[in-house]
Amino acid sequence: QVQLVESGGGLVQAGGSLRLSCAASGRAFSSYAMAWFRQAPGKEREFVAGIRWSGGIPLSADSVKGRFTISRGDAKYMVYLEMNSLKPEDTAVYYCAANTMSFGRLSETPSYDYWGQGTQVTVSS
Repeated sequence: QVQLVESGGGLVQAGGSLRLSCAASGRAFSSYAMAWFRQAPGKEREFVAGIRWSGGIPLSADSVKGRFTISRGDAKYMVYLEMNSLKPEDTAVYYCAANTMSFGRLSETPSYDYWGQGTQVTVSS
């Protein structure tokens, strides 16, 4: 059983910062890539940032470029999302996702076969 556990969400004022963490575990778990998506009320789930374990440049959505940074932790399959200069429109449930299939585009939801339960991020104006 593969588990993705997110943490670090909360309430923050506009202009503030938060750091989300995602820990992946499970027997024989091997990930090709991991990513963060978010879903605001009444909206579709959207890509935020993704990273491949083999290396390469991480990918970020245009809406968060220059403000959010995805990174890998020292522990295997630990990923972080550093969020700075937060805006009210960043309010959403943030989901961690893992791709164990070794193919697919980082920014597309069908590329991910495991998802966390989500963590709420609320940015007040």
